[in-house]
Amino acid sequence: MTGRSAAERGGFRAALLGCAAVLALGALAGCGYSTQSSLDPKYTTIAVSPFYDKTREYDLQAPLTDAVIRKFINDSRLQVVKAADADLLLEGMITGLSRRGLITDKNDEVTQSLMAVTAGVRLTDRATGEVLWEDPGMTGETTFYTRAAGLSSDRLHGNATVFLPTVRSFPTDEENRAASQALEQLATAVFHRVVEPW
Repeated sequence: MTGRSAAERGGFRAALLGCAAVLALGALAGCGYSTQSSLDPKYTTIAVSPFYDKTREYDLQAPLTDAVIRKFINDSRLQVVKAADADLLLEGMITGLSRRGLITDKNDEVTQSLMAVTAGVRLTDRATGEVLWEDPGMTGETTFYTRAAGLSSDRLHGNATVFLPTVRSFPTDEENRAASQALEQLATAVFHRVVEPW
């Protein structure tokens, strides 16, 4: 390379950049983003069974089930119907709810916590009984301020208030709001796992 002129070196670099651009365009053409679902088009309907709740908390089951159903209704790729009329059956069980301190103040009191809701979920082809996929550890989580912080966690994590499932099982509004947001995140994860399984 040292024996080449500046013009030759410049031409070599231009050729390399040109090749890289062609390869990048080829990759984009072959693997471009698509708004189409990767779900088999033979599936047009889904039934969502009420989620079971194995936790010690109450008022999580209905909000999660409602949030998942709402995702499918708003998306409209799969029509929500009764189990007897469905191509797909979605079943789930809430297996855990955890709260973990993230930030403490100078008095060693927790001012911000993480709340996570975990569920096992299964999707079945109702006609054949074949389990299309099963995931024992789907999770939705969010952070919230505790009473010690003296702050409000009323910011929304990508959702309008009207769309958040309502939870009333915890002693503070902060915890109830966090549970609602965690359930909303979990519902989103479940929905995407169904319509984009690959």
